[in-house]
Amino acid sequence: QVQLVESGGGLVQAGGSLRLSCAASGGTFSTYAMGWFRQAPGKRREFVSYITWRGGSTWYVDSVKGRFTISRDLAKNTVDLQMNSLRPEDTAVYYCGTQLVPNGEYDYLGQGTQVTVSS
Repeated sequence: QVQLVESGGGLVQAGGSLRLSCAASGGTFSTYAMGWFRQAPGKRREFVSYITWRGGSTWYVDSVKGRFTISRDLAKNTVDLQMNSLRPEDTAVYYCGTQLVPNGEYDYLGQGTQVTVSS
């Protein structure tokens, strides 16, 4: 059983930055990839970014390219999302997830952390 705990959310003005972190625990942690999702009120959950655990390959949704950077720490079993040049439309609950095998399915999600960007 994998547990994921996000931290780092908060309130920031437009143009500001936040860094989200997700810590994975639960025995010997091994995964194919970890990713970040977000869900704004009244909207569907959106896949934001992922990073492959061993190779470090990354992907970003177009709306965050050039502004967000995903990284991981293999020793600490953490994945971070550095968010710069934040916009009000980035406001959402952000969740991290883990894809244990390369099948496109995220098996576990954390409880989420709120990010609010004021204009």
